[in-house]
Amino acid sequence: MLNWRRRVAIRDHLAEANLFARRAIVGLVCVVLACIILALNMRTLQVDKHQDYQTRADGNRIKVLPIPPNRGLIYDRFGRILAENTSFYSLEIIPEEVQDLDELLLQIQQLIALEDEVIEDFRRQVKQQRRKFKPVVVESRLTEEEAAIIAVNQHKMPGAYLEARLKRHYPYGELTTHALGYVAKINRRDADTLEMVGKKANYEGTFDIGKLGIERYYEDLLHGQVGYQEVEVNNRGRPIRTLSEQPPVPGQDLVLNLDIEMQKLARDQLGERRGAVVVLDAKNNGILALYSNPSYDPNLFVHGISSKNYKALLNNRSRPLINRATQGRYPPASTIKPHIGLLGLDEKLITTKTRIWDPGYYQIKDIEHKYRDWKSWGHGWVDIYRAIEESCDVYYYDLAVRLGMDKISEFMTRFGFGELTGIDIHEETSATMPSRDWKYGRFRQPWYAGDTVSIGIGQGYWTATPLQLATATSVLGNEGQYYEPKLLKATRTQTGELPIPAQDRRPVEIENERNWQIIKTAMQGVVEKPTGSGFAAFKGVNYEAAGKTGTAQVIAIAQDEEYDAEAIEEKYRDNALYVGFAPVAEPRISVAVIIENAGGGGKNAAPVARAMMDYYFQNYPFQEYPSQEFPSQNYSTQEYPETFQ
Repeated sequence: MLNWRRRVAIRDHLAEANLFARRAIVGLVCVVLACIILALNMRTLQVDKHQDYQTRADGNRIKVLPIPPNRGLIYDRFGRILAENTSFYSLEIIPEEVQDLDELLLQIQQLIALEDEVIEDFRRQVKQQRRKFKPVVVESRLTEEEAAIIAVNQHKMPGAYLEARLKRHYPYGELTTHALGYVAKINRRDADTLEMVGKKANYEGTFDIGKLGIERYYEDLLHGQVGYQEVEVNNRGRPIRTLSEQPPVPGQDLVLNLDIEMQKLARDQLGERRGAVVVLDAKNNGILALYSNPSYDPNLFVHGISSKNYKALLNNRSRPLINRATQGRYPPASTIKPHIGLLGLDEKLITTKTRIWDPGYYQIKDIEHKYRDWKSWGHGWVDIYRAIEESCDVYYYDLAVRLGMDKISEFMTRFGFGELTGIDIHEETSATMPSRDWKYGRFRQPWYAGDTVSIGIGQGYWTATPLQLATATSVLGNEGQYYEPKLLKATRTQTGELPIPAQDRRPVEIENERNWQIIKTAMQGVVEKPTGSGFAAFKGVNYEAAGKTGTAQVIAIAQDEEYDAEAIEEKYRDNALYVGFAPVAEPRISVAVIIENAGGGGKNAAPVARAMMDYYFQNYPFQEYPSQEFPSQNYSTQEYPETFQ
């Protein structure tokens, strides 16, 4: 058997060398290409996009934090602070930094007591927030003990922060609510509005915004300008070093015309009664007092009012949320008789010698219905003086019919009725100055003579706000000079106060300037004549005052029925009104008072007005004015000037 051995192949070294050389060249080319690509990429990163990546790197290391400005303070005319900023501790969470929000909230609840409503409000804010890296407030009223507990355990709660902030506080509470308003949390609607008007950036880091009153109207002045701080942060996002800072510009301080002591007096005078008191500086219509009763504590809204408290305010039958001074619509009643009398004089339909016979009622020709006077047996012969002093209804029934609604409506509009007064808060209504066109547009009905009769004594469709009445009375006292009522007196700067000039409107002009004096004299008789409807309230005053009482019906009384306040529900009883100014010659103060369902104006509203005037003349610098001569009024029954039946 043959033993064959396998032949050993001879290696081809040349072929292997060629193969290795080819592989080496390919590998070298790949390495060179990789190096070229790497070099190009490094150039791109280090040169072309250096600035972009440098910015990104700094963004991981540096944060720009907004510094909210301090809100401007608000003072009354004598420097007493009405709105201040107080420090507090706030617990805030940045949602982006939290892995398990539910677990974190549960952990916080184990440390401090949080109501379910607070948690729900927090979750709602988180859902509404578009940017999850912004802090959301969980609780803004931590006690010092709660703040200490959170501080000790904060290292266990990443994403939760304890912050010391400033919050608005109103030391006088419900006294200033309807004038100052309040600030509250910025909601989604506020944020959208700020973004729409291009102010969103200025509110970075700010949680509150003015919602009502002065706080809302002068938001731009009070808020200030936001500042910024560049800080270096660690890997957990906590600041470790400040790199640069642009300080914020604080909001401007405001000085109001309000006198807080006069506000207190208005509240004390109204007591538990619903109503409003407006006091104006008759020289420029600066608002010395603007009080609506009942009111509420604005501090409830600053930190977020609970649903329970808000429902209680909404369901309160006395409607404390309504600013009665600027939003209350009331029939002006007899308080507008001086204005209608002035129109009658200017139209030459009456003179100081014109008298009519008042038997206790008035009838339109060929109509059986009798429009009754408040004095059932009548006033007898009445002229313009006595008609205002004793508030004779029949005189004004007759005068209104002869004037006609067109002239009355046009003339009263010039005094501001049916229009916004121009007060520097948004919460105001224009009320209603009716006209033929207004009635047809509202009810699709023509204007009747009977409608004009009611207008003659400030009833019917005519409504006005207490602020409108005070302003119209001031215009009358100043013989046509018209200033818009304003709360803001001045802005306060480092160099002192910068007064805000009074804003005047077109003056009310009449043909015979002497007619102003006739009406003012008649209004003076209201408080100085023993038969005047305001005499009892102003008896013994040491200044010359003029005014007009009013009693407004809330419900109609049948022709054959007598008004009996005790027999009807309180809400259907008459409203009491009073308007007035003093001194008569050169008025310095104008007052309007309305008390709902209180009865007669002379008995109930006039004493409140006198208290306000007494306070003014006792506490304000006052230059004595020359006494106005009170013209004699001859009521001799032997004289019979022109008469109108």
